[in-house]
Amino acid sequence: MTMSDLDLSEILDIAALAEECGNAVRANGGKLLETRSALLPILRAASAQGREKVKAQLFADGSGLRCAQRLSWLQDRIIAIIFDCAATQIYRDAAKIAVSAVGGYGRGTLAPGSDIDLLFVLPAKFTPDMHSAVEFVLYLLWDMGFKVGHATRTIEECIRLSKTDMTIRTAILETRFVCGWEELVGELHQRFDHDVTRDTAPEFIAAKLAERDERHRKSGDSRYLVEPNVKEGKGGLRDLQTLFWIAKYKYHVRDAGELVKLGVLSKQELRLFQKADDFLWAVRCHMHFLTGKPEERLSFDLQPEIARSLGYQPRPGLSAVERFMKHYFLVAKDVGDLTRIFCATLEEQQAKAAPVLTAMLGRFANRPRKIPGTIEFIEDRGRIALADKDVFKRDPISIMRFFHVADINGLEFHPDALKIVTRSLSLIDNDFRENEEANRLFLSMLTSRRQPGQILRRMNESGVLGRFIPEFGKIVSMMQFNMYHHYTVDEHLIRTIEVLSEIDQGKAEDIHPLAATLMPGVEDRDSLYVAVLLHDIAKGRQEDHSVAGARVARKLCPRLGLSPKQTELVAWLIDEHLTMSMVAQTRDMHDRKTISDFAEKVQSLDRLKMLLILTVCDIRAVGPGVWNGWKGQLLRTLYYETELLLSGGFSEVSRKDRAKYAAEQLSKALGDWSDKDRAMYTKLHYEPYLLTVPLEDQVRHAHFIREADSTGKGLATMVRTHSFHAITEITVLAPDHPRLLSVIAGACAAAGANIADAQIYTTSDGRALDTILVNREFPIDEDEMRRGATISKMIEDVLSGRKRLPEVIATRSKGKKGNKTFPVQPHVTISNTLSNKFTVIEVECLDRIGLLAEVTAVFSDLSLDIQSARITTFGEKVIDTFYVTDLIGQKVTNENRQASVIARLKTVMAGQADEFRDNMPSGIIAPQLQKSPVAQKKVKA
Repeated sequence: MTMSDLDLSEILDIAALAEECGNAVRANGGKLLETRSALLPILRAASAQGREKVKAQLFADGSGLRCAQRLSWLQDRIIAIIFDCAATQIYRDAAKIAVSAVGGYGRGTLAPGSDIDLLFVLPAKFTPDMHSAVEFVLYLLWDMGFKVGHATRTIEECIRLSKTDMTIRTAILETRFVCGWEELVGELHQRFDHDVTRDTAPEFIAAKLAERDERHRKSGDSRYLVEPNVKEGKGGLRDLQTLFWIAKYKYHVRDAGELVKLGVLSKQELRLFQKADDFLWAVRCHMHFLTGKPEERLSFDLQPEIARSLGYQPRPGLSAVERFMKHYFLVAKDVGDLTRIFCATLEEQQAKAAPVLTAMLGRFANRPRKIPGTIEFIEDRGRIALADKDVFKRDPISIMRFFHVADINGLEFHPDALKIVTRSLSLIDNDFRENEEANRLFLSMLTSRRQPGQILRRMNESGVLGRFIPEFGKIVSMMQFNMYHHYTVDEHLIRTIEVLSEIDQGKAEDIHPLAATLMPGVEDRDSLYVAVLLHDIAKGRQEDHSVAGARVARKLCPRLGLSPKQTELVAWLIDEHLTMSMVAQTRDMHDRKTISDFAEKVQSLDRLKMLLILTVCDIRAVGPGVWNGWKGQLLRTLYYETELLLSGGFSEVSRKDRAKYAAEQLSKALGDWSDKDRAMYTKLHYEPYLLTVPLEDQVRHAHFIREADSTGKGLATMVRTHSFHAITEITVLAPDHPRLLSVIAGACAAAGANIADAQIYTTSDGRALDTILVNREFPIDEDEMRRGATISKMIEDVLSGRKRLPEVIATRSKGKKGNKTFPVQPHVTISNTLSNKFTVIEVECLDRIGLLAEVTAVFSDLSLDIQSARITTFGEKVIDTFYVTDLIGQKVTNENRQASVIARLKTVMAGQADEFRDNMPSGIIAPQLQKSPVAQKKVKA
């Protein structure tokens, strides 16, 4: 699409604007400030009206590239009119300089919020008036609100600086004449081609590719991040621009279409290039128009709006925004394919330096060598290449052999070979998929003890994986519209295999000690690897993806060569792949029924081992920061408790006798205390405490309580942290009160702490001993202990009445917008079957500051005692589980009461007005203070 193909007449009436500006200049008699003041409103109005018309045309025809070209044309005309006013009526010498566009603007494209990069080219002999004219143009553009990048240089300066500065060299490569003396820009082009680009293509290409790699590293080094940077991210516009820079520098082309004539791209690949360019520009232009600023990150809150603007509609299993983002990631993948194809051609022509790997391969590495055991492939500088271009045509199964040989020989992939693989995808048909050798080779690569993740990623990027397993092809580039998952589904699955391989090779003992210990004892590695690869393969369907995924596995596993027994094991693992994580994170593992229900579902130690490893891999591969030591500790606890039950190790001794024994052990551990103190502090605790709290913690608590008593403290806190578990524990001793947990939760929220778990115990003398576990923030213990002390002080200040809870929460929330991007409907589940002693209430809703305090306040209002709580956050969503009883220690069984609980909780979770919400006390020990109108306003805010 060239500028001449566009209808630009509606955007701006050039003649009318030029005449109006000329009249304004003449009317002010050349007075500089008055002239600028007169021109400014005229130019602003013309620019704003023109941009509105360009925006309307974008919504009408949907073409992003046309939008960028129209904006570039509009900017050209405005700059030309400003310059003409300066050159013809104010600074006569200005006619001898040239105004040119550089950078992205130099390509004739401009996003709505982009900088305007200008190069003012001066003749060898220049006058002060010329500089004054440049200032006149720049001041007006700045006054109009544009961000202008600029340089003023002679041709000689441009050439000299281009030789030493790659950024300047790239900018001048894109120089495009806008107005003024055109011959200067023509001369600059000639000198640049002759003095700078000649014989320097390898240097320029190597620098641009290195720059690209560094840019990718900074933006996450994955084109599948669910909030991608449209301009700078992997698979974004900058990658396409880099290709064109290289093409322009190496082949001296002015248009991408010329690359077909040169044999660099096929016609189909050129169409892919143009479609990708147009789509990415459309997304970028819509983002800039929507936000009113140069926003380049396609964030969650923008995605639904852009999807609507581009006309995406929902389909069964996929929302409109998920369909849009799948298209985005497919385009990003296409950009990766084009990059690989383009680099293959460059390397063939020896246009860039050999890879860094070359230096490591010795002096013989530069010549192709035979690979033992195959005549179809050769080794070229540490990379697998094809012996000839017709290898795949003669035998399509060689496509699978190609990846297998690379795996067993530890070779990288020659880009030219991958280009031919991508162009041969039509050879992977149903016969190929059913071929025994192809499936055997695939399973061998999947379970490889080398780098299976790397092989799978290359297979995916080249399109082979999606063709060989069509069900996998359906989830390629698919995103899930939430804040929990950081990658597309296909990227997540490949990363899960990489984590499993890391554990398998014994490289993860420090992060996953239990999984690393269990992995060597897993007898059926094949089933585990297949289950890990397929566990999310049915995402995007209307039904539960675990159930649908198990069905896919039953169909696919026999084809891969797995036995019926193995197939059923894989199907079971996929069907239950979320179970262990959810039980560990949302259930009270001190409750015996939690363990017995889970053990009944697992049934065998082999399944338990494999499910633990799958769960670890799944959480680790969700994204950076999702896995932490606390989750690891929860999973280990669930594993050990279930292992004990499955191996017949659960005690048959009665609960009463076990509690009596635990009290005796505590008394023994306090052996250096007086008999009176031992008896008194041992009798403080009821059965639940004695049966669930480890002895070392009981001893620590006893010392803590005795110290508080000796100093007369009615309220005390204690902090400790655990770096491996990524958790900080705050123990609170206070007079018991129905709203105690609510106030503690609110204080933690006000201090910026996220509660992960809470254990609530009551002593026999009417006090509460609550243990609150908050997620750790700092890697260094000293820093985290200081943070813990800050949180503890906030808890003490609120409980003692020194600070008012509604006010401190309002202060914390001030300036933070509620997250309304994600439609999480409040949901409440009440169960009396998950525990023998407690009613289990699970709430699910959108997270916000102070939510836990509000939810726990409802339980207090409804006369429900919380015995323990599990607080779990999945991105923007929370799933909180509470084990409760009524005031006489019984389950909540009355249906009317259950309905009341659900209704009250949903009201609070939805953030709606609630008659009880303002009843939250400012403190417990100090008398309750009357709320001021100011405080009430803050709470409502």
